[in-house]
Amino acid sequence: MPALKKAALAVTSAILLSAFVVTPASAADGDTADDAPKPPSGMSQIGGEQLGRAGTQVNLGAGAPVLPKKLTGRSWMVSDAETGEVLASHNPHWRLPPASTLKMLFADTLLGDPALLPKTREYTVKDADLADLGEGSSLVGIKEDLSYTVHDLWLGVFLRSGNDAVHVLASMYGGVPKTVDAMQARAVELQALDTHVVSPDGYDAPRQVSSAYDLSLFARDGLQNADFREYCSTATAQFPGEKKKGKKRESFGIQNTNRLLTGADGVGAYKGIAGVKNGYTTHAGNTFTGVAERNGKVLLVTVMNPSSEETHAVYKEAASLLDWGFAASGKVTPVGELVPPKSAATGTGADTAGAGKGAEAGSAAGSKGGNGPDRAAKAAATTDGSSGVGIALGIVGGVLVLLAGGVFLVNRRWPLPDLVRRRPRA
Repeated sequence: MPALKKAALAVTSAILLSAFVVTPASAADGDTADDAPKPPSGMSQIGGEQLGRAGTQVNLGAGAPVLPKKLTGRSWMVSDAETGEVLASHNPHWRLPPASTLKMLFADTLLGDPALLPKTREYTVKDADLADLGEGSSLVGIKEDLSYTVHDLWLGVFLRSGNDAVHVLASMYGGVPKTVDAMQARAVELQALDTHVVSPDGYDAPRQVSSAYDLSLFARDGLQNADFREYCSTATAQFPGEKKKGKKRESFGIQNTNRLLTGADGVGAYKGIAGVKNGYTTHAGNTFTGVAERNGKVLLVTVMNPSSEETHAVYKEAASLLDWGFAASGKVTPVGELVPPKSAATGTGADTAGAGKGAEAGSAAGSKGGNGPDRAAKAAATTDGSSGVGIALGIVGGVLVLLAGGVFLVNRRWPLPDLVRRRPRA
């Protein structure tokens, strides 16, 4: 082969390898192949300097258990949902495709204005509402020319990860472009600066990225909203089906695709789990953010794109990180923190997207704008569309009691006191 041709091939190979290395992918524990994608060298340090470092970050103290073995997620993080302390992380600011976990930001944005989209509002779906769904999208089964309530649509978003339900809600909100702009603005307000929104449903799109850190921010903020908590913790429900002439409209059962919540497909239900959202696309792989409580401690975990060949690895790795987090709580020095929203950090302005909206009115502990000690809150319950298994939600004195799938009873403190203290009251 001529020397010039060899040189050209060498240069081309170097360019291609360089492009591959900077492409969002994995630098997970156990993935040590030379061609394994690597995280960028300069990641964000929002939340703390250690969070900007590549690789696993943990500060073990006396008696702290070691991290689980065989964690293959390209990025993951486990944090205290109430204090905001990050207990351990692995490339948490690596910008990666988020898949349907981005629906948490979609919900956080739209549920913040319940007056615009009240739960009982009905909407008749038009052909144009479903025209731009990505090929192979996850669907709940919405049909044109049939009507659905906002409550129905949110069940479709959270339980079946329905992109059709997302697009209908976006149409009701004012269209996909307006929705994307609002989501991006909400991400900026939350200081989730790794996130770039292109499609509201999380479907693969050029330059659409988020991070384990940002997804944890979205979950933490959303969980202060009573409606968000209701939908993300619902295991099963009934969804409106077709309407035959002269007959009562049929319904069909839907089940949450979060297997740690339902215990489906060979994955055991995680004790204390209460949501939040899972996702999958070709480019994102499997993604998951979950919240769970044990013995009064509430933890958040996010895992993005595990490389393990094991079936349902994203759930198993998330569960093992939660187990570790509960065992390590109080025995590790945090590697960083979940930062408060910009308006709360500056101490100026009323809270946006849900201050006192969608949460328990009049409760300092139950709304995004509250602060101070827990106060009695208005009971919230969901019965619309629930199956025989059902979900019962109630909030009394700032304590949420959740019966998920009839499997176990969990007591949790809601919302998240540390973040609430940092928010100015609306």
